[in-house]
Amino acid sequence: MTVRAASSVLVGRHRETAALRDALGRARAGEPTTVLVGGEAGVGKTRLLEEFAGWATDGAARVLVGQCLELGEAGLPFAPFAAALRAVLRADGPEVFAGYEAEFAPLLPELGRASATLAAPRSVALSDAPRGYLFDLVAELFQRLADARPLVLIIEDLHWADRSTRDLIGFLVRAARPGRLLLVCTYRTDELQRGHPLRPFLAELDRARGVERVELGRLDRDGTAAILADLLGAEPLARAVDDVHDRTQGNPFFIEELAVAGDPIGCAALPETLRDLLLARVDRLPEPTQRVLRIAAAGGTRFAHDLLAEVAGLPEAELEDALRAAVAAQLVVADRDGDYEFRHALVREAVHDELLPGEHARLHARFAAAIEAQPHLVAAGRAPAEIAHHWYAAHDHPRALVAARAAAGAAADRYAYAEQRRLLERALELWELVPDAADLLGMDHLALLEQTLDAAVTAGDFSRAITLTRAGLAEVDADAAPLRASRLLDQRGRLMALLGKSDGSRELDEAYRLAAGGPPGAERVRLLADIATHLVKIDPQKAARVAAEAATDAEAFGVNVALLSTRIALLCHGERDLTGGLAVLGQAAAAARAAGDAPTLVLAMVFESDMLCELGRYAESAQAAEAGVAEARRVGISRSTGAYLLSNRAEALIALGRWDEAEAVCAEAARIDLSGVTGLHWLQLGAGLRLARAHPGADELVDRALTFLGRPYLWPNHRLPLHELAIEAALAADDKVEAVRAARVAVADESLPQLPREGWPVLSAAARTAARVSDRELAAAVAALAADLPALHPAARAHAAQVTALLAVGDQALPAWRTAVDAWRADGQPYPLGRALLALAEATAAAGERDETAAAVTEATEIGGRLGAAPLVEAAATLARRVGLRGAAGGGAGAALLTAREREVLRLVAEGHSNSRIAERLFISPKTASVHVSRIIAKLGVTNRVEAAALAHRLGLLTESAVPR
Repeated sequence: MTVRAASSVLVGRHRETAALRDALGRARAGEPTTVLVGGEAGVGKTRLLEEFAGWATDGAARVLVGQCLELGEAGLPFAPFAAALRAVLRADGPEVFAGYEAEFAPLLPELGRASATLAAPRSVALSDAPRGYLFDLVAELFQRLADARPLVLIIEDLHWADRSTRDLIGFLVRAARPGRLLLVCTYRTDELQRGHPLRPFLAELDRARGVERVELGRLDRDGTAAILADLLGAEPLARAVDDVHDRTQGNPFFIEELAVAGDPIGCAALPETLRDLLLARVDRLPEPTQRVLRIAAAGGTRFAHDLLAEVAGLPEAELEDALRAAVAAQLVVADRDGDYEFRHALVREAVHDELLPGEHARLHARFAAAIEAQPHLVAAGRAPAEIAHHWYAAHDHPRALVAARAAAGAAADRYAYAEQRRLLERALELWELVPDAADLLGMDHLALLEQTLDAAVTAGDFSRAITLTRAGLAEVDADAAPLRASRLLDQRGRLMALLGKSDGSRELDEAYRLAAGGPPGAERVRLLADIATHLVKIDPQKAARVAAEAATDAEAFGVNVALLSTRIALLCHGERDLTGGLAVLGQAAAAARAAGDAPTLVLAMVFESDMLCELGRYAESAQAAEAGVAEARRVGISRSTGAYLLSNRAEALIALGRWDEAEAVCAEAARIDLSGVTGLHWLQLGAGLRLARAHPGADELVDRALTFLGRPYLWPNHRLPLHELAIEAALAADDKVEAVRAARVAVADESLPQLPREGWPVLSAAARTAARVSDRELAAAVAALAADLPALHPAARAHAAQVTALLAVGDQALPAWRTAVDAWRADGQPYPLGRALLALAEATAAAGERDETAAAVTEATEIGGRLGAAPLVEAAATLARRVGLRGAAGGGAGAALLTAREREVLRLVAEGHSNSRIAERLFISPKTASVHVSRIIAKLGVTNRVEAAALAHRLGLLTESAVPR
C-alpha cells in the first residue's frame, strides 16, 4: 500500500477556520483586523493558512504571503514584506507603486536599478525618519490594493522576524490600520523562551484594537486517527493509533512523518528519537540526494537553484536528479520562481545539525564566497546580510568581521537601524578574535564602538546605548582625545535623562570641562552647542554661558551661529520674550532652509508651534505644526525631531476643541513608539483627552503615562503635567484620598514656581481638589504658590482666575467665577470654559440667579456635546436636575449625544436585557456594557434603566432597525 507523505485533509481546525473567516468578514466591512496564529512547530499553522488562503481567493480576496528568514535578529530586514511586494510587482507592474519606486527600493532593490546611476551618494542616516516615511508608503500601497478588493497579508514564522519587520507590523496594526486589510501572522509558541524579542511585541499587539489570537493546539486521538486514515488510505489499527498518538502527542507533522517512516499498515516500526523521526525519510533517499540536502541546509530554509548549483559544484543533470528525488519525497518544494524550500523548517534544522564541524564551516564558507562573487544569486538586497551570516557560521573571523561591518552599512541604507546595531555588535564581538581588525576595517576599536553607539541611539535602544557609553568611556584616553571623551559624556548625560535615570548633569559638567580644554575648531563649537542644548532643561543659566562660548568661536571656524541648536532651545527656557523669540526662530528657519540643514529647520518649527501655543495663538500653532509636519516629511525626518510637531499640533487642537482631530494626531504620534521620555508628551495629552471623554481605554493610557513618575528623574516640564494628570484621574474616579495625596505631591514640587506654563494647570487641579474635599491646608498651599507665580499669557491668566474662584468663599465665589469664565472666553479653550461655566452655574444657583444658571448649564452641555466630553455633559445634567432645570440639559440634549453603539445598547435595554445579555449580543464584555448603560442614563438625565427606556420610546430613539440576533 502506498502511503502519501502529506495529509490531504484539514483535521480538527473548525474553530480556527471559522475565526479566520470571521476576521476576513470584518476586514471586508472596513474594520482593520489582525489575527496572530500561534502553535508549536509542526502543529499545522501553514496548512491551516493554505486552506484559508484558497477559500479567501475563491471569495475574491487578494492574498499576499511573506516569510521571515532564519537569519536571526541581525538578518535581512523586512524580508516578508519584500516577498509580498515582489509578488505585487510581478502581478501589477511598477505602476502600482504610484511613482514612489525609488522610495520602495529599500524593500525592493530592483525598483531602484533604473535610476541607480543617477542617485547621489548617500551618507549614513542619523535618524529613523526615512523608515517612518517608508512605513507610510507601504501602508498607503496596501490601502490602495485593499480598496480594489479585500487584501489578506500572511506573514509566516514571526518568531524569526527581525526588529524592522516587527516595527512595520506594529505600525500597520497600531497606527496606519489600512481598511479592508486582514493581517495574519504565524509564530512558533515553542520558540518563545524568556527573553525572546517576540514576547513583548505580541503583548503590545494584544493591546491594540482589532487584534485576535488563534492558538493551534495538538490534535486529539480522533484527529490523529483521521490523519492516519487519510495517509494510509485505510483505517489504522487501534494499537497503531495509540502508539502514534502517544509518540507525537497529536502534532500533525510528526504524525505524517511517523506514518511514512514506519510500517504503512500498522505503523509499528517507529524511530526512537525526534531527530531520527525527522531524518528517517532523508536517510532513505539516495546518497547523492542526501548530500545535496546537506549542502542546501547550510543555505537556509529557502535556497535558489543557481546558488545551490554554484556551491554544490555538481553537473546540472546530477543536481536536478538529486533535487527531483527530494521533491518527490516531499522534503523540498519548488516555487514558481524556480527556487526551492524545505517543506518544514524542522527538517532543515535536523539535516543542518547533522553536519560535521568541518563540513559545517566549509559549506557556509562556500555559500559566503559564492554570494560575494555573484550577489545576483540571492534576492536583490539580501547579499550583505547573507554574506555576513555565512562567514560568521563558517567561523572565518576576519571575513565575518568585514562582512558584518558591510552588512551594517547596508542595513542603515534600508533604515533598519536595529539590525545595523546588532551587526556592529557582532563586529565588536569578533574584534578580539581578529589580530589585524583595525587594519581590515580602517578604524580603531573605539571608532567602531562609537558607530555602534550612534546606531543604538538612532534605533531607540537607549538602554544598550548607555552600556556602550560606559564601554567607550573606559576605553577613551581623555587626555589624548578630550573631544572624543566629551562627546561620549554628552551622549551619556542626555541618555540618562531620556531614560529617567538622572538629570545627567554630572556627565554634562565633565563633558563641558573636557570640551572647554579641547583643541579649537568647528568640532569643538558643535560639541559645546550640543552640551548647552542638553543643559537647557537642567541649568538654563549655565546653558546660556556655554552657548555664548560656542557662539563666540563659531564665526572664526565658519559655523553659522543661527544654525546652532542651542540658540533655538534657549528661546523656550528660562527668561523669555516669546514674541521676540518668534522673530529669531523665523530667522533661524530661513537660515536652515537656505543651508539645507533639515534638523535645525524642523527644530525651529517645533519651537515656533510651541511658542504660539503658549501665547494662546492656538489656530496659528496648529497651522505651524501642520506645516512643520509636512516639511519634516518632505525632508525625511518626520519620525525623529518632526515627531514633536505631531504632539504640538495635538496640544493646539485640544485647546481649539478639535478633539477628534487631536486623537487622530495622537494616534499618528503613537506609531513612533520612542524609548524613554521622548514619547511622553503625546502620551500625556492622549491620556488627558481620553480621561475628559471617559474613553474605555482611559485608565490604561493614564496608567502608562503615570508610570513615568516612578522614574528616578524626569524633566520638570514633563513631570508637572503628569502631576496634573494624576490629580484629574483621581478626581474623575472620585478617589478623594488619592486626589489629595497627588495634589500635595504636586504643590511640593520645587520646580513649579519656575515653570508658570506647566505650573498653573497643576495649581488649578490642586485647587479643585481642595475645594471638593474642603482641605484648608491644601488650599493655603495653593494660594501661596499662586500669589508668586507669573501669569503672562491668556491660559495662565485664565488658570489664575480659576484658582482664585476655586478658593473663594461666601459672596466672593460668584464674581470670581464670572471673572474666570470671562478669562477662559478670552483664552478660547472650550473645555475649561465648560467646566468653569458649571462652577458658575452652581454659584449663580446658590445666589438665586436662575436665568444665568440655566444659560450656563445649557452652554456647558453644548460644549460637552460638541467635544464628546461625556463627564461634562453628565455633570451638567446632574446639576440641572439638582436645581430643577430639566430642560437645560435634559433628555433631548442628551439623546443627541448618544453614539451609535449607545443607541444599540439602549434598544437592548428597552427590550429588557441584562448587561450580561447585552454583552453577548454585541460581543463586548459585561463591564463595557455596564459602562455604556451608565453613560446612557447620565446623558438622558434619568435615574434608572426603566426611565431610560421610557424616554427612548418618547423621543423615538428606538425606531432604527433592531440589533441582529
